[in-house]
Amino acid sequence: MDGSDYYIPAAALGIAFLSKLPGLIRQWSNPMVRSVAGLLFMSSAGFAFAAPPTITVVNRWVGLPNVSAPLVYAILSVFNTCCIVLLAYWREGFGVEVQRRVRWWFAVCGAVIALLSLCFVLGDAPVERLRDLDTHYASTPWIREMIVIYLAWHIVVGTVVPVMCWRWSRVVDGWLRAGLLTLVAGFVFSTGFGLAKAAAVVARWTGGDWDFLSTDVAPPLASVGAVLTTSGFLLPQGRRLARVWETWQTYRWMGPLWRRLRILMGLPVSTSWWTPLGSRLFDRETDIHDDLLALAPYCDLEIMTAHRERALDDGVCPHEARAAAAAMMIAFAIDAKESCTGSVEDCPEQGTAALSAVLGAGTRGIARISRQYGALRRHTAAAPQGRRSL
Repeated sequence: MDGSDYYIPAAALGIAFLSKLPGLIRQWSNPMVRSVAGLLFMSSAGFAFAAPPTITVVNRWVGLPNVSAPLVYAILSVFNTCCIVLLAYWREGFGVEVQRRVRWWFAVCGAVIALLSLCFVLGDAPVERLRDLDTHYASTPWIREMIVIYLAWHIVVGTVVPVMCWRWSRVVDGWLRAGLLTLVAGFVFSTGFGLAKAAAVVARWTGGDWDFLSTDVAPPLASVGAVLTTSGFLLPQGRRLARVWETWQTYRWMGPLWRRLRILMGLPVSTSWWTPLGSRLFDRETDIHDDLLALAPYCDLEIMTAHRERALDDGVCPHEARAAAAAMMIAFAIDAKESCTGSVEDCPEQGTAALSAVLGAGTRGIARISRQYGALRRHTAAAPQGRRSL
């Protein structure tokens, strides 16, 4: 038993926890941040400490056979409690009433852990069992009570939470609804784990042998349930991740035009990668605005109008047609500035009117123009030498 079925999800959840650690340090006072971090940590720890190799190591290190059992039960009890708490914060915020209920849930969890520890101390489990402790000691005084307390708490949480999630999912949509439905599925599997274990234990009480439910059926249900549950709580953050991705995409799209204008104006092309992405995007957009205004005398509105009409005739959508036409006008303006040997006044006066559509396109619009400009430069560079022209 190498424990890979346990360690792989433990590692994945551990990485997710580490990704949240900087935010946890910065926003320790935020209950939501603490709850998400606690959920990820407990989920990862549950897989890691439930792995048979880890059970063996912990039992040997402490010097008590099966001491891992109450430890794993305690970790999973805290995980279940974190699920309830995070769901309460999601739905109702951080009001006084919610905080009172959160304290009550954690108090119940603490009582459950205390009872688990007490029952283990009072009981006698001298033979180490890595996979079938629940059924092997199903009738042993006090160890039996420890198992019943844990399974009862697990099943209660696994029943209450999906009902709450299902009801809430019917009145919301988007990422939140997807997360809630994923939670429902996760807790169905998690409750199935508890019921399978309970059925095997009850079978032992009545003289039957359904141990396969505990050793073969329950562990995969727990693994799938924990992964789905954690994913369900993380899914609503997809909206924020989508915004981050859109910001990064916009910033990247602005790159070709920004770099070309910086070089044209004789300014350094450098980026402070440790600066927040939003600040970098704002700086890049501001630089493009300023450099385009300096390029205004060389812009020609007729060029942009002609290319936009040609693109529309070719079936290009209006947004992309405007972006391609603006990129073409800017490309001609850059060439005109580079080839102009006199002062600006010696060149044809164009004014800033030709740039009004470009500067008024907004952040995303300027990013589209820059992307079209980059494509235009690549196309020009790939053309045969005799045909390279804008």
